[in-house]
Amino acid sequence: MLNIRNLALAAVGSALAFPALAQTTLTFSSWVPPTHHLTIWQANWAADVEKATGGRVKFQSLPKHPSAPPGTFDAVREGLVDLSYVTASYTPARHILPKMAELPGAGDTAVVNSVAYSRIYWKYFHKVGEYNGVKMLAVWTHGPGQMHTKKPLKSLADFKGLKIRSGGGASEEVVTALGGSPFFKPAGESYELLKSGVADGIFFPLESIVSFKLDTVLAQTTLFPGGLYSSAFGFFMNQDKWNKLSKQDQDIIDKFSGEYAARSNGQSWDAADQKGLAAIKSSSMRLVHADAAMVADVKKRSAPIVDAWIKQASAKGVDAKAILAEFHAELKKVAAGK
Repeated sequence: MLNIRNLALAAVGSALAFPALAQTTLTFSSWVPPTHHLTIWQANWAADVEKATGGRVKFQSLPKHPSAPPGTFDAVREGLVDLSYVTASYTPARHILPKMAELPGAGDTAVVNSVAYSRIYWKYFHKVGEYNGVKMLAVWTHGPGQMHTKKPLKSLADFKGLKIRSGGGASEEVVTALGGSPFFKPAGESYELLKSGVADGIFFPLESIVSFKLDTVLAQTTLFPGGLYSSAFGFFMNQDKWNKLSKQDQDIIDKFSGEYAARSNGQSWDAADQKGLAAIKSSSMRLVHADAAMVADVKKRSAPIVDAWIKQASAKGVDAKAILAEFHAELKKVAAGK
C-alpha cells in the first residue's frame, strides 16, 4: 500500500530549510474515546504537521472535549478548541450538502467513499459556504454503516418498531424508512443505551463493535453491500488561528489536508472495520449477509431519501442530481485506483 504519510512528509521536507519562525501552539480535542482510531488519527496528523513545520506549529491535546459532540463546529469557530472534527449528521439543518456522502448506495470501503466525497466537496460544495466561520481542512466518511441488533433478524418485518440509536442525518431517515424507531444520541453513549434496553439496536460501521465494546450487548450484525448509510465528517481549524500562521506553515498544513487527509483517514477506518469484523466473528454474535430480497427492499424504501436530498441540495443553488451522478462515477474511479 502506498505510504501517503511518507509522501507528504517528503513533499514538505524542503520547507524545513526556511529560517525559523515564531512558534504557535494549537489545541485539539476528540469527542470519542482516547482509544478510538479517530482520536489516534488526529493525534498522528498533528504529530506529522508538527514534524513537517520543524516544530514551529505545535499541538496540545485537551484532556476533555469542550462541548457536546454536536457543538463541535461552534466550539472550533468560537475558539474553545483550535482544531477538531465532527460528523455533519449531528447538525443536519446547517450541513445539508454533505448528506450526499451519507446516502445509501455508496462504495464498499471508507477509502473509496472518502476520496470520492473529498473530490466532490472541494469541486462543488465548499464554495457554497456551509462551513463558513472555520478554516476547512478535510472531509471524509466512515466505512459502510451496517445494521446491528440485540435480537436476530430474518427480514425487515423483524426490524419493525425496534428502537434504534442514530447519529441523525441519512442514518435516521433510513431507520425510519425500514420501519424502525430512531432516536438521536452521540456515539459514545451506545453501550449504555444497548445494555440498559433503551436501544434495541444501532446503525454503525463495523469498527464500532471494538471502539465502543458492543459485542457483549448485541446479538446480530446484518451486512448490506455498500452499507445502509455512511457519515460525512468535516475536519476544521479556528479561522483566526489559521490566519495568524505564516504562509509557509499554512502551505505545509494544506499538504496534509484535502485528499491526503481523506485517503489516510479512510485507510484508518478500513483497518478499524476489519478489526470490528474479526471481533464479531470471534464473539457470540451472528454475522448475516442480507439476501437479495432484503437488499432490494431496502433500496426501494430508501429511494425517497435520495430524492428528498436532491430537492434540498438543489435549493442551495447546486445541480444536485448531476453532482450525485458524478459522485457515483467518482466512486467507481477511486475503486479502480484512479
